[in-house]
Amino acid sequence: MKSALPVSETGLGFNFLTLSLCPSLFQNRSPNVSRAENMVWRIDRFLYRKKSAGLRAILFPLALASHPYGWAVRLRAIAYDLGAFTPKRLPCPVISVGNITMGGTGKTPLAMFLARHLVEQGIPVSVLTRGYKGTKAAGAAVTDGRTVLLSPEEAGDEPYLMANLLKDVPILVGKDRWASGQKALRDHRVRGMILDDGYQHLQLHRDLNILLIDAEIGFGDGFLLPRGILREPISSLRRADLVLLTKVKDSEACSALESELRRRHPTLPIFHSRYEILGLVGPKKEWEFIDSVRGKRVVAISGIGNPHYFLSLLRREGADVVNEISFPDHHAYTARDVMAVEGMAKEVDWVITTEKDLVKLRRLKIDALPLRALRIEPKIWEEKEFLKRVMALFAAPRKP
Repeated sequence: MKSALPVSETGLGFNFLTLSLCPSLFQNRSPNVSRAENMVWRIDRFLYRKKSAGLRAILFPLALASHPYGWAVRLRAIAYDLGAFTPKRLPCPVISVGNITMGGTGKTPLAMFLARHLVEQGIPVSVLTRGYKGTKAAGAAVTDGRTVLLSPEEAGDEPYLMANLLKDVPILVGKDRWASGQKALRDHRVRGMILDDGYQHLQLHRDLNILLIDAEIGFGDGFLLPRGILREPISSLRRADLVLLTKVKDSEACSALESELRRRHPTLPIFHSRYEILGLVGPKKEWEFIDSVRGKRVVAISGIGNPHYFLSLLRREGADVVNEISFPDHHAYTARDVMAVEGMAKEVDWVITTEKDLVKLRRLKIDALPLRALRIEPKIWEEKEFLKRVMALFAAPRKP
């Protein structure tokens, strides 16, 4: 039975209301790009930091709006807990990768990491994703594992990226993951499913619920949308089978967050990860070693959930980031955007973006840009134990 409670699975977008409430917080990063586009970088910093008493007062209306949102989320979860709604089951292991905050915690890179590992172990799997902002009908295959069948506009940027980077992994988009899973089993004979951004998709039973938490921002300042960055109350940690902290610099940097997790859920397994930069890839699949940016003047352009971390990766590798443009997450690039970047690119060595952005930019006229994208992959500190838990799903007998 479908939930009658109209709660979004993503919970994205509400916090941009603060743009109209606090215009003095923002400033243009470049004269060539519109004010609204440049504000995004500033609002990310604003959302994740502690608020002064004055700002808390300004945000009080949004704090009030967080209450009905929170009630709806809790009621939906309670309805599933009490059996009013029953999750559907697929006849194969289902691994969910998700989060409880808005912004980029690294769900898609981890989903790709898991899919690659399972295929390398001889276990064919499919990735099921919602296809945020994609226009194609539900249940469509972005790729059959061999050929990319949809455009970025049809599939959504993240499914299209996965389709280009994963081989032998069918990727299906659609809000109904159970129906997509049935199609994957029927058409592609897979043995398992990976849900990309599936933590809130209570409609489908999952055998391993992996919760990702950005070690740099944690739970923000603890408020639900639209006042804060939480998509669900922190109490929803109880649904997780394990937590993977992402973007971890060192064990000391995330000790406070780990302590909070232990306090709330003493038996919850906690793993740690960071991103490793593999190199730079171009629009025509050119390849550069990451050393190519060291000491070079760079313009950074992105349309992702956490542009601040993207910038920190570039600076960590020694790039001189002289200008930056941060668009909203899942931004649809236009010729006007390219023209703005071209104006900045005349005085720099490289224009660096993310692979998620590159799949959309390469469809425009970008030949004049010295454009490259960071290719990254997650490195899990306790990788052997982490993968042992994943592989155990495929060794255990299935429940009816």
